[in-house]
Amino acid sequence: MKRSDVVIASGGARLEGMLVLPENAGSVVAFAHGSGSSRFSPRNNYVAGILNNAGFATLLLDLLTPEEDRDYDMRFDIDLLARRLVAATSWIASRADTKLFKIGYFGASTGAAAALKAASALGDKISAVVSRGGRPDLASDEELAHVVSPTLLIVGGLDNIVIELNQRAYLSLNCMKEMKIVPGASHLFEEPGTLEAVAFEAENWFRLNLS
Repeated sequence: MKRSDVVIASGGARLEGMLVLPENAGSVVAFAHGSGSSRFSPRNNYVAGILNNAGFATLLLDLLTPEEDRDYDMRFDIDLLARRLVAATSWIASRADTKLFKIGYFGASTGAAAALKAASALGDKISAVVSRGGRPDLASDEELAHVVSPTLLIVGGLDNIVIELNQRAYLSLNCMKEMKIVPGASHLFEEPGTLEAVAFEAENWFRLNLS
């Protein structure tokens, strides 16, 4: 399994990331982190590790520079986050070792909105999207309606407000879609066994749509 620190240029910003390439991988999942999180997020790293062991490549990427992340408002600039995810997708497609890979997105919190907005723009170039505790409602209804990528929304059973927001967004999606509620899980899936449930659902969704 090959691990590489990478830097992706987007609109003058240099975005740092970690690319992991299992042997014989044929697809890659790009992670869009939530507000205040980064490529070092223990939760996303856990899920990425499960996906790596299942044969999927992963790209854990900071969509904001450290300086930008200090500006709270920039964490909610979904347009900017989505543009940078699109740039990362182009970067994946330009590399000799990943240019033929199918591409999926895994978004958490605000990163889920960025992933869906980017997927809406890129159409069938994105083969699957998974949202964990996401805010898909921060993408517009029109953008959600144009997503063609099979989309899985995963929400914690104790995260009542986010459940409602996901249910509203779910109605706007016209693609192949599912919504899974993890019993006993709060917004960050910190309860025993809940993050494992997220990884299980994500792996199955990507196996169905990326393999």
